Amino acid sequence: MAYTALARKWRPRSFAEMTGQEHVVASLSNALASGRVHHAFLFAGTRGVGKTTVARILAKCLNCERGVSATPCLECASCREIEAGRSIDLIEVDAASRTKVDDTRDLLDNVQYAPTSSRYKIYLIDEVHMLSTHSFNALLKTLEEPPPHVKFLLATTDPQKLPVTVLSRCLQFNLKRLSVPLISARLAHILDAEQLAYDAAALQLLAQAADGSLRDALSLLDQLLAFGNGAAREPEARAMLGTVTRDHVERIGAALAAGDAPGVLAAAAELADFSPDYGQILDQLAALLERVALQQLVPGYTGDELYAPALVSDLAARMSGEDVQLYYQTAILGRRDLALAPDPHTGFRMTLIRMLAFRPDQAGQSRTPAAAPVAPTAPGAPVARKEASVPAALPQSALPPGDWGAMLAAVELDGPTRMLANHCTLVAREPGLLRLTLDVHHSTARTRAREEKLAQVLGRHLGETLRIEISAGAVVVETPAQAGERATQETLAAARAALAVDPTVRALQERFGATVNPDSVRARRPA
Repeated sequence: MAYTALARKWRPRSFAEMTGQEHVVASLSNALASGRVHHAFLFAGTRGVGKTTVARILAKCLNCERGVSATPCLECASCREIEAGRSIDLIEVDAASRTKVDDTRDLLDNVQYAPTSSRYKIYLIDEVHMLSTHSFNALLKTLEEPPPHVKFLLATTDPQKLPVTVLSRCLQFNLKRLSVPLISARLAHILDAEQLAYDAAALQLLAQAADGSLRDALSLLDQLLAFGNGAAREPEARAMLGTVTRDHVERIGAALAAGDAPGVLAAAAELADFSPDYGQILDQLAALLERVALQQLVPGYTGDELYAPALVSDLAARMSGEDVQLYYQTAILGRRDLALAPDPHTGFRMTLIRMLAFRPDQAGQSRTPAAAPVAPTAPGAPVARKEASVPAALPQSALPPGDWGAMLAAVELDGPTRMLANHCTLVAREPGLLRLTLDVHHSTARTRAREEKLAQVLGRHLGETLRIEISAGAVVVETPAQAGERATQETLAAARAALAVDPTVRALQERFGATVNPDSVRARRPA
């Protein structure tokens, strides 16, 4: 007996058997139950999500001999003929192969004739966006005013290519890509019914590779069953899909949790022997980190079939929430930047290095070198922390003016936030609190978002959770902006003075009567 592919064998026969697309099923079921059935439907969505399947089920609902309803009997002659693809009154057309206007006219020549044996004559046009402009024009009039015995069911993967005149005459349903858990559960149901052995992790891998398409997932499952001699096991699934084993990703995760740079690089070196898809590995690492973050947020979280709960719990206990978020974001950005790297392995390895290089230490400080040089200390003397130079809870007059500017120079701020900070002076520092005075002439620079951003960046710099209180008023101490302006003016004055005594300039003045335009003098920036 000929083998039937799983995608064909397990094609849903009724709305009750559909996987996902509840919003479409509910709308069509209500329309059928109320008798308010439109004459033209457009089903849009990516490949393999059920567009043609929904259309065929709707055709059975409309032409079932027991009456129009959302539950066709599946036993009458009309239902059986539609399922077998031999119903005379269901005309299925592949628009990709019949794009010419003559094909469309031939198709519509028989629209005015009543159906042969069914209640409705139904035209199911797949990939309708492939029709030519003239074909759409030929279809438009019939689509606008069809005979009462005709229904149009259109399916497309690219609704943007359809003329608005066609879209406006159809009820449009957008079918969604199916989620990984939904596809995985459907595959498990099919394998249970087929009495075939499988690993849950293997089905998870197939569901991820299917990218939202259940038909693609079933095709991959067919391939895996052939590859695995009738069983769907994880090692065979990884070999077929070209993915590396979980051990490598888990080993990288454990090394990151321990801050073990040699271990991270050793795991990266081992991967090079497999010539893997490094983008896929970063995706898997990001997926592992997402599981760890969920475990930290909701202790005892379950439901993952790809990584062992014990491993996820162990990593969640060993990694801080900040590290998990940093590693996840770095993996995502590294995935994006792989194409810009000298080669994929170098880009992958640099992504892992970046994770550890920017990992905060126990005090919350970045492990990257400080922006400003630190003065050497005497042998045996304790090393002062960066924030020690800002006294706590001192009056404004007692704070050295340069401390606030030095603190700002040591952190990275975006333009608007730095503008706010540069027009402030530090009044006092208390545990978890900085009090600032904003120059009243620049009060418009203050917004809630900028205050929060400034508190976040300075908090990371000082190694504590920080709150900032800003009050607008007259400043007594010079603000960083004022200090910068003063330095610029002093440099400019020095440049003008140097120009005035320059021998070349004086010679030009004496010989040609030249004059110097002071506004044209620019201070030379240091190299």
